[in-house]
Amino acid sequence: MITKNQITRSAMGAGKWFPGSQVPLKQCIAEYLENAFIPDVKNPILAVIAPHAGYAYSGPTSAYTYRTIKENCALHGAPDTVVVLGFSHREQIQGISIMDGDAFSTPLGATPLDKDSASFLLKADARIKFDYRPHMGEHSLENQVPFIQIVLPSASLVMAMIGPRDLELLSTLAAALKKLAGKKKILVVASSDMLHDPSYEKVRKTDQATLRKVVGMDIQGIMHDWDYSHQIFCGIGPVVTAMSYAQQQGCRKATLLRYRNSGDDFPESRGDWVVGYGAIAFTA
Repeated sequence: MITKNQITRSAMGAGKWFPGSQVPLKQCIAEYLENAFIPDVKNPILAVIAPHAGYAYSGPTSAYTYRTIKENCALHGAPDTVVVLGFSHREQIQGISIMDGDAFSTPLGATPLDKDSASFLLKADARIKFDYRPHMGEHSLENQVPFIQIVLPSASLVMAMIGPRDLELLSTLAAALKKLAGKKKILVVASSDMLHDPSYEKVRKTDQATLRKVVGMDIQGIMHDWDYSHQIFCGIGPVVTAMSYAQQQGCRKATLLRYRNSGDDFPESRGDWVVGYGAIAFTA
């Protein structure tokens, strides 16, 4: 239970990235979930990738991730904690910053932050720390939370902002997540859109090549393809961490749930700015 003396962090993007009041937010997520026609994923889900743009753009694709989670939990049980991995669009941060506080609030209500699990992850490396500052106003993490609140209402959260593209540190975090999974049932959510470019054809072609590597669990290939001028995932750190964690847990092939880009649904954006969105599940 959240009390008045506890620290509750709030979604600053409510009303901008997604509806700012409870009823329309519930309605839009329910509609997205209802229209997500997902493939059959029977093995337990370890981790997922979900996009994080404004809901009008990426919400329908995110729904494929979260409806798959919902139906998978009906078979295997819901996680105790969802570890959401994001990154900062505004600044380069050092290390990994985990949100401190007691709860995170959206128009759908407040969800507890799992301080015990967060503290457990901090022990893995000195570069993993509590720091709320990079989270302020950053949408890559908070845009996932309303979906989580609808689909996994009893789960608590760990919200981690990943800074450097450092494979050694990402592997360390993945190994710590594996140890945490030995203590409680967790789900890892990597928040990331895909390529951003004016060219619709370039985005589509590049994203399809990237998705083939993700499905094949080719972490080295993804790291090789990524560059600051060619960001095949804007959240490369979250994606690689989720893949490494799933791989350490025995995942050998991912499941592509849906791919779409903004040029598919908004053709007027072609030649201006096109963004790719992928929904992916990693199973045991």
